[in-house]
Amino acid sequence: MNLKGQPVRVGDLVHQAERAISPQVIAFYCDTFADSNSVYAREGVAPPLLYHSEVYAHLERWYLRNLVGNLHARQEWLLFAPIRAGSTVRTRSTVIERYRKRDRDFVVNEVDYCDESGRLLVRSRTHQSFLAELPQADGAYVVDRASAEKKERRAVGEGDGPELEPVELRVDLATCWRFSGPARNYHTDPDEAKKLGFPDVVVQGMLSTCLASQVMGNAHGMGWLAGGRMDLKLVNVLWGGERVRARAKLRSENAEGAFTRREYEIWVEKDDAKRTIVSVGAASALLP
Repeated sequence: MNLKGQPVRVGDLVHQAERAISPQVIAFYCDTFADSNSVYAREGVAPPLLYHSEVYAHLERWYLRNLVGNLHARQEWLLFAPIRAGSTVRTRSTVIERYRKRDRDFVVNEVDYCDESGRLLVRSRTHQSFLAELPQADGAYVVDRASAEKKERRAVGEGDGPELEPVELRVDLATCWRFSGPARNYHTDPDEAKKLGFPDVVVQGMLSTCLASQVMGNAHGMGWLAGGRMDLKLVNVLWGGERVRARAKLRSENAEGAFTRREYEIWVEKDDAKRTIVSVGAASALLP
């Protein structure tokens, strides 16, 4: 059941909307991330993840009722064509999959971003996880700093291959507000976070995907905006106030018609002694 007490079924149309690609919206996004990629002004385009959180516009229609401990587990992005500055984008959000993994129920919501002619520009798939049952310990956090660090992580970033220029960001509460506000919620307010079983502000998982996109866009420009792909697993909680670094290392090159696709291992790590991994996965972009 969703937050309105209705069943959540594969195929449910969650919402449709129109979003303006205005100079003000673009500037707000770029200021939040200190994203100064020259391709935006040169080509008259917007950051591809400008409306990164469109999937959450009506979460009451697809979020499961057990909100305590819910987490963004995985995020996919497919970039087919650039989003033009000054245009209007039409969005459509659909539940495309549900599955159970260990003690969590997952709901996958796909959002299509199309231009006025109906051309598909961007597609996102958000895998949101919910505890199948509430924890037994009264007052216990469902995820805390210690339990997050105990999880084993596979080796990331090892081996040969050139590395792209990283992107760094300190995710202070002001950044959390710009990214996930203006409403008070567990992504912007410590008290709201505690209500959902977290000890501190939980930085919205989508933020690390935006940083990863910035790394790829800085390196590949239009080859990222028109042809980019990314699939990230969000493996550790990022807490408000922490500093992170997005990195990518080339793993292979493959022919794709008249183009070459460069495949990268991509990850976002905390700027701490352990280089704790926040998200990790694969991304690729096209070369002429």
